[in-house]
Amino acid sequence: MKENKYDETNFFNQYSKMPRSMGGLSAAGEWPVLKQMLPDMRNKRVLDLGCGYGWHCEYAVEQGAKSVVGVDISEKMLEVAKKKHLVGNIDYRQMAMEDIEFPNEVFDIVISSLALHYIEDFHELCNKIHSYLTDGGYFIFSVEHPIFTAYGEQDWYYDKEGNRLHWPVDRYFEEGVRKAKFLGEDVMKYHKTLTTYINGLLHAGFDLCELTEPKANDDFLKAYPEAIDELRRPMFLILLARKK
Repeated sequence: MKENKYDETNFFNQYSKMPRSMGGLSAAGEWPVLKQMLPDMRNKRVLDLGCGYGWHCEYAVEQGAKSVVGVDISEKMLEVAKKKHLVGNIDYRQMAMEDIEFPNEVFDIVISSLALHYIEDFHELCNKIHSYLTDGGYFIFSVEHPIFTAYGEQDWYYDKEGNRLHWPVDRYFEEGVRKAKFLGEDVMKYHKTLTTYINGLLHAGFDLCELTEPKANDDFLKAYPEAIDELRRPMFLILLARKK
């Protein structure tokens, strides 16, 4: 299933008002950790899957990337990317991540930020990415944490007074489609276990270099104090792998 909610006018308008949409990377709680994990991009050929507004594409160019290809299914997202982040040698392409086709060994780094939980077959995509990377090339991506995606509704369990009691986790080992509420609308995502993410990389021929469950730092919480509850459960997962 290749859902494209971001080209629906109401959903896109709501997304455009989110802090990370307006403030960019500095408004993304996981960015400080992801930034530290990124490999050296100088003179590298970079592929960004689910590039959205193009924040990471622009960052790659700023870090000296030789070329960047940004892929996203949303026409509206790419329109913004081309207006705001068409710097250096960036090539934006509208297509689903599952449909990418590139020659072997054409990229040195593949990155993806909070997009791969929208695809069904992680193993197949890992195999594709492995073939597109040069030997020693890096694949780094962030996804919504399996604890965050397991239950499906992606909301807290509240008491009668509306206080947040705990984050529900259920059907963890039952992988597949989840219907989540995001920006007031139903969005289809694919829950995967931690095992699936790690073994998908290993079975494709990657070495796992680092795994992190990032949390908002003090500076982020000062700017966005409403995010304090994000420290009560992991929301994101970041993995860095390297082609043998």
